[in-house]
Amino acid sequence: MKRVVIGVLGTVLDKRGKRENRWNKWRPTVGLCQQPDVPIDRLELLHQPRDRGMAEQVAQDIIQVSPTTEVKLIPVQLKNPWDIEEVYTTLLDFAEHYTFDPENEEYLIHITTGTHVVQICWFLLTEAHYLPAKLIQTMPVRERKEEEQVAVPAGNYSIIDLDLSRYDKISTRFRQLSENSVSYLKAGIATRNATFNRLIEEIERVAIRSKAPILMIGPTGAGKSFLAHRIYELKLDRHQISGQFVEVNCATLRGDSAMSTLFGHVKGSFTGAQNDRSGLLRMADNGMLFLDEIGELGLDEQAMLLKAIEEKRFFPFGGDKEVQSHFQLIAGTHRDLRKQVSEGLFREDLYARINLWTYHLPGLAQRSEDIEPNLDYELAKFAREQGEQNRFNVESRRKYLSFATSPGALWSGNFRELGASVTRMATLAESGRITDSVVCDEIARLQNGWGYGAEEEPLPELEQPIDLFDRYQLKSVLDVCRASSSLSEAGRKLFAISRQLKQNPNDADRLRKYLARFGLSWEKIKTSSE
Repeated sequence: MKRVVIGVLGTVLDKRGKRENRWNKWRPTVGLCQQPDVPIDRLELLHQPRDRGMAEQVAQDIIQVSPTTEVKLIPVQLKNPWDIEEVYTTLLDFAEHYTFDPENEEYLIHITTGTHVVQICWFLLTEAHYLPAKLIQTMPVRERKEEEQVAVPAGNYSIIDLDLSRYDKISTRFRQLSENSVSYLKAGIATRNATFNRLIEEIERVAIRSKAPILMIGPTGAGKSFLAHRIYELKLDRHQISGQFVEVNCATLRGDSAMSTLFGHVKGSFTGAQNDRSGLLRMADNGMLFLDEIGELGLDEQAMLLKAIEEKRFFPFGGDKEVQSHFQLIAGTHRDLRKQVSEGLFREDLYARINLWTYHLPGLAQRSEDIEPNLDYELAKFAREQGEQNRFNVESRRKYLSFATSPGALWSGNFRELGASVTRMATLAESGRITDSVVCDEIARLQNGWGYGAEEEPLPELEQPIDLFDRYQLKSVLDVCRASSSLSEAGRKLFAISRQLKQNPNDADRLRKYLARFGLSWEKIKTSSE
């Protein structure tokens, strides 16, 4: 494999010595080609057109010390080599037009010559993989001869590989930082649901590396707002944003007030507008905007939002002068936006723009194994907010968890409802103990809220009599089916724990086979409940 070095002419160090004494001085580019253990097949030497003569002299000297090295002189025009924008753009243009052949050539970027800005830009382009290369740095070396320090013209070198996976200690530190970020997004809750853990791990990577919109889909109370706020705090801690976290539920916006609330308005733009208003998008400048229930926005607001996302500027309501706001968008919804697009209720172009990173947050009933750690989290949260520590008795904790993780626990309000349940029990606890009676009262309260007190639906007509045990089990399964929108959703709820042990769980098929034992089908159950 050929070794190719890319570098720039050093107009100070490479120029040292105009006659024979130049061979007694260290010159970075020439010295690089004098390294016996780093033979160079080709040197791509970038230089300013005005320095062509100097570049040719350096090329001739390289041929003398390394006859096998091909030197290619590449003129590059820079008006100001200390202007980072100009330098980065020029070197990026070079990288994009250069024909790299990594299958047959190894590339090194010489970062010793050029201004500090040039060296920084080489580093940034290599780190961003625009240059499939390692960095090489040369340095002078002096040897002591008798009482005198004598320069060694070849100098020394060091190769820097920016692939951090090669450095165990550094990569271990990065993994630890990533794990800390994931834990932060989960508020330190040791969730046990493998699917949810993988989802949060990906969200962590996207949140750190991307400024693109994020769309979170999930039922009310699944934690969309909470997670959006944690993402904001994570990015704020990494100094990726500096502005505010601005949150609004789009379901509360109607008519002109929606336009005014989001985009602001100018004085006199509508009846009662006596002053200018900046709007939430401008409040989120350099920060994060969380639009919960984005599916409730009107089509006009959607069109303006799309422009604001893509162009970072928009017109306030009633205004003829654009304003700017650089914000990152997180959108939340419980609706099927694809269906809304097909029905003409949501703009297809806006959906395409916010659908780059889409995450479906499961409800509490789909994460029954996470109820226990979230129960502990809610108790600790109550203690922090109220300054009062409460604990379950052993039996009362077992009873509550047994009920909370059972198939009949609907948790229609998801984590918000669990938090309210814990708050009620902690408030009613005497002497810091949540007793069996407190738990029983809370279970009855939850069941009543889920409609358990209403007349229960009878079992469908079965082909043959079944035992009482099977009858009670079947009743719980049917309750879950009736509360689910699909066979797959019901299967995920019923097999929430055992499905984690299967590599390719097929919950719908398991549930279908169970129902078939009693001569039942999904269609028959849903028809009988209508």
